[in-house]
Parts: sequence; C-alpha cells; structure tokens
Amino acid sequence: MGERWTDERLDDFRGEVSRRFDKVDRRFDTVEGEIGELRTEMNTRFDGLQRTMLLLCGGIIAALIGLLGTAIFAVVQM
Repeated sequence: MGERWTDERLDDFRGEVSRRFDKVDRRFDTVEGEIGELRTEMNTRFDGLQRTMLLLCGGIIAALIGLLGTAIFAVVQM
C-alpha cells in the first residue's frame, strides 16, 4: 500500500487502460456487425413465415366459405 505512483507509472497505466479499451471497442464493433447480420437474416425468415401464414389462412377461409356455400345450397335444395 505504501507504493508511490510516479508520473511515469501513471502514464504507463493510462496507456495500458487506453489500449484495453481500444480492444473492447473493436470487439463491440465486431459484435454489432454480427447482430446486424443476424437481424437481417431473422427479418427474412419472419417475412417468409408471415407469407406462409397468410396463404394458409387464406386457404382455410376460402375452404370454409365454400363449405358454407355448399351447406346453404344443400338446405335450399331440400
């Protein structure tokens, strides 16, 4: 605890801290790039899923309308 920090030691410490923060900044830049790529891929997948769901639901609705029309036609013909 009795060590004294000289100006030279403080300068060395400041340089080491700056070097490490530069390293952290580069890592964050890499992570941000990867997140951007992941976000683009996920948006593409969700767009495809949404398209599939719309087609499927549209088909179900069309089938139900056809079934209802057939049932009404059968009742009217009786």
